[in-house]
Amino acid sequence: MDLKTEYEFILPRGYVDKEGNLHREGVMRLANAKDEIVPLNDLRVQRNRAYLIIVLLSRVISQLGNLKEVNTGVIENLFASDLRFLEEMYNRINEDEATITVACPECGARFEREFGRLGES
Repeated sequence: MDLKTEYEFILPRGYVDKEGNLHREGVMRLANAKDEIVPLNDLRVQRNRAYLIIVLLSRVISQLGNLKEVNTGVIENLFASDLRFLEEMYNRINEDEATITVACPECGARFEREFGRLGES
């Protein structure tokens, strides 16, 4: 089984750079533990929790059009619909899909149980 770690996307509207160039096609990679931990030390995130997605996306988007770098400044200047699109994509590709087989302690019936995301009960 091959693990897919990069996902291509096309933004609904696109990022317009300072020269007026439109960038719509990009690549997002799977997040690692560091991607989700490091932003918590960012003062912008500590002051405003909503900024977390800006920092996260700037870490996991490896390509956007022909930009040399995707940083928080780029993500901050996306159209709101593109930001929502990327946030949904981030959540979708990083979802935990782990399941385990469990047995009922009373009747012994076996069934699949899906793990939730960290912090969920």
